[in-house]
Amino acid sequence: MPPGPVFFPDFDKGPSCGSGNKAQQKARAMPDKPDHNTPEMHWRSLALLNLFRLLCVVGLTLSIAVFSHRFVTDPGLRGPFLWLISSDLVLIGLFAVTILKRKPSFEIQLSVQVVTDVIFLVCLMDLFGGVRSGLGILLLPYLAAAGLISRGRMTLFHAAVASIALLIEQAWRVLQYQASFDENFTPALLCVACFAVAWLGHRLSRTAEASEKLAEQRGVDLQNLAQVNQRILQDVSDGVVVVDSLGHIRQFNERAEQLTGRSLLIGDLVAEPLPRLAEAVAAWQQDRTRMVELVAGGRPQKTLRLRMVGLSDEEPGDVMVYLEDMDRLRHESQQLKLAALGRLTANLAHEIRNPLSAISHAAQLLGEETGDDPLYTRLTRIIDDNAKRLERMVHDVLELNRRDRLQITDIDLAQWLAGFLEEFRQVEKIAPLLPLACPPNVVIRFDPGHLHQVLWNLARNGWRYCSQSDGSLTFAVHQAEGHWMLDVYNDGPPVPADAQVQLFEPFFTTESKGTGLGLYIAREICAANAAHLVYAPPEKGARFRITFGMNDGQKNTNG
Repeated sequence: MPPGPVFFPDFDKGPSCGSGNKAQQKARAMPDKPDHNTPEMHWRSLALLNLFRLLCVVGLTLSIAVFSHRFVTDPGLRGPFLWLISSDLVLIGLFAVTILKRKPSFEIQLSVQVVTDVIFLVCLMDLFGGVRSGLGILLLPYLAAAGLISRGRMTLFHAAVASIALLIEQAWRVLQYQASFDENFTPALLCVACFAVAWLGHRLSRTAEASEKLAEQRGVDLQNLAQVNQRILQDVSDGVVVVDSLGHIRQFNERAEQLTGRSLLIGDLVAEPLPRLAEAVAAWQQDRTRMVELVAGGRPQKTLRLRMVGLSDEEPGDVMVYLEDMDRLRHESQQLKLAALGRLTANLAHEIRNPLSAISHAAQLLGEETGDDPLYTRLTRIIDDNAKRLERMVHDVLELNRRDRLQITDIDLAQWLAGFLEEFRQVEKIAPLLPLACPPNVVIRFDPGHLHQVLWNLARNGWRYCSQSDGSLTFAVHQAEGHWMLDVYNDGPPVPADAQVQLFEPFFTTESKGTGLGLYIAREICAANAAHLVYAPPEKGARFRITFGMNDGQKNTNG
């Protein structure tokens, strides 16, 4: 992980206390321990400062050797100068080793190097005539560099050391009668310049650190925003493909690959996997008023609707394409229509039930009054039969709005089916055997009342169309892909292929007296109980299959 930003305490605050102060004291007590808390950036800056020091010494030596006539002619000056230069070069090498080993601590090394530079430059300045030599100005770059990489109020300490050294050198020259009191103004200005440059360097460093911290925070925010956008892009129900002005894919989601049936790669031309999409995008880029086009997806039964949006005005060629599954939209529209139809029919059923009861009651009274007249008997029977049919239809319609009243429990399917078949045979007065094949200890989660209603409907329909002999109506439970399945099979005629498409639609029936709601209600009840009812045509006969949802035990086992 990269080192975080470093914060500098304000100059007007006192020393820190508590555990932080103890840690600093402990670090000072062990100067030979490597400093791992200082950011690597500060160590690199210290190494650059040491390199700058080396280049300054080399440049200063060459300049003085070439341009100073006194240095060439005065042996008394040349010896001390070479001694100062040699000492500083040795210290520069020593500083390079300590920086490489990261010990002692960063603050100690920086302070020692600054003090060394101050002593070296002040001695050199004194050697060449004091402040009048102009070499004192070289203190300012060192103090500025130290202020830029310093982490605390040591910046002012460095300026104070330089000022004290300058004042001592000036006082020494005055005592030696090499300078007068009138020349003290220049060293004073140089001392002020040292404090000003050091403080300015430190403030610039704090500004840079704050900017770095802000940039890091903005980078983190941008990464989080990119992750949020990516999550939103992946979770939308429509496919999304972003195409730039050159026709390259810049971004897409998994849903786009599922709908188109093609593998997409960022940077590829959209025309390679999706040529029709590329044509539609190119046409839209030329004329944004074009009508929305329909293109066939990768699967034959898929039809996609394109909805295109320009990303920005600066790059008008960049387009975000939404791929909408028309089958899903039609299915959702149908569900809304069925929900509205269910509410409407439920209200009508309540309104029909009361006059229907009156009609049935009147038909019974009329039958009692007419006696044995065959004409009136036949008419009253017709009224009674149709009233019962309407009553059954009203009952089925009302059941549509009761499928959400669930009381799901664990059901031992083998035991429950045995009891159900016994009850079914008694009520429907069925003498032949109804075989049951179910493994022991099969547990499903279902509403018992709902399961009874669904199976009773399937069993009664199966018995109506089968040969009504032993084994003509069977029940078998088996497992596939982690789900328990219940097959209700009869040996009657299969459902015609053209009728299988509409088999579970409401009010669809092949019987003249049927309501067309039995299978639709059965499928809706199964869906409410996390199950699925389908028609699974066998080689002979007819078969309806209920696929139950996984219970907690099955999920843990499969997981």
